[in-house]
Amino acid sequence: MQTRPGEKMIDRLDSVEDTKGNNGERGRLIITNLRLIWHSLSMLRINLSIGYSCVINISTKTSQSKLRGATDSLHILTKMQGTRFEFIFTNLIPGTPRLFTSVIAVHRAYETSKMYRDLKLRGALINNKNLRLLPLEQVYDKVNGVWNLSSDQGNLGTFYITNVRLVWYANLNETFNVSIPYLQMKSCRIRESKFGLAFVIETSQQSGGYVLGFRIDPAEKLQEVAKEIQNLQKVYSSCPVFGIEFEVEESPEKMADLTMANVEDDVEIEVIEGQTDSFAAYFADGNKQKDRDPVYSEELGLAIESLKDGFTLQGLWDVLQ
Repeated sequence: MQTRPGEKMIDRLDSVEDTKGNNGERGRLIITNLRLIWHSLSMLRINLSIGYSCVINISTKTSQSKLRGATDSLHILTKMQGTRFEFIFTNLIPGTPRLFTSVIAVHRAYETSKMYRDLKLRGALINNKNLRLLPLEQVYDKVNGVWNLSSDQGNLGTFYITNVRLVWYANLNETFNVSIPYLQMKSCRIRESKFGLAFVIETSQQSGGYVLGFRIDPAEKLQEVAKEIQNLQKVYSSCPVFGIEFEVEESPEKMADLTMANVEDDVEIEVIEGQTDSFAAYFADGNKQKDRDPVYSEELGLAIESLKDGFTLQGLWDVLQ
C-alpha cells in the first residue's frame, strides 16, 4: 500500500479483526496521520482505507467477535457522499487499550489542526496586525498594498506568505480576512481582470471552488509575489505539512518496510454491474429518521422496506453468508 507525500505512519497493530466486514479474519491496522488502513494477513487484496475527514464519531462498544467472543471494540461511524458506513475493529490481544488510545488521539490531532488544510474565511487569524502562527508555521514574507478584488471598489490589505498557506486581511478591518492553504489551491496565476492585471487563485471544489483575485502595484512587484507563491506551492506539494503532531512511545517500523509489492492473484474476477457487496458490509442505517416506504418483493413474496439506492436484496443476502 503506497502512501501519499506527507503521510506518515504513527502506529501499527498486527492482530486486529475487522469485525464488521471480515469477522473472524486476522489483520493488520496501520494508523497514519491521514487515515486508517486495515488489511487481511492471509489475503492482502482484502483491505480498506478510512480517511479521517470522513469520520463522524469514534466510540467504544461491545461487539461479537468470532475470534474473541463478546468484547469491547472500536466503533467508527463515517459518512461519504451522503451515505453512512460503520466500521468495527477488535484488538485480538487482550488487556491492551492501544487500539482505542492511538486511533482516538490521532483523530483528535487531525480535527484540531484543520487550519493547515481547510480554507477559512473571516477567522481569528490576525491579532494587532500580526498573524497568529500555527505550531509548524513559518512566515516567509509580508506584502503590504494588496487589493482584494472581491468587491467593486476593492479592499486594501496585506499578504502573509508562509510555508503552509497564504493569508490576506483588510487593513481597516482585521476580521475581514481569508486563509488559503496551498493544499486547497487548484491554480494560481496572473490574469487580466476589469481592474487590470491580477493574481487569481482558484481553490479546490472541496474548499468551495472559490475564485479570489488580488492586485498589487506596480506590475513588477505583482510578478515577483506571484512567482514566490507559485514556488512555495510546488515545494509544499512535494512535502506537505498537514499539521498532525504526535508522539509515539515505541517506534513502529517504517512505512517503506511495510509496503508490499502488488501480487497478481490467480483468480478470475467476475464483474457484476451495480455490485455493492463490499460497501454493504459496512452500511450503517441506524440514524435514519423514519422507515422508508414499504414495497412488494416478488423474490420474497411479501412486503419489505424499500432498499437504499445502489443496494440489492441479493447483495445484502450475500453479506450475511
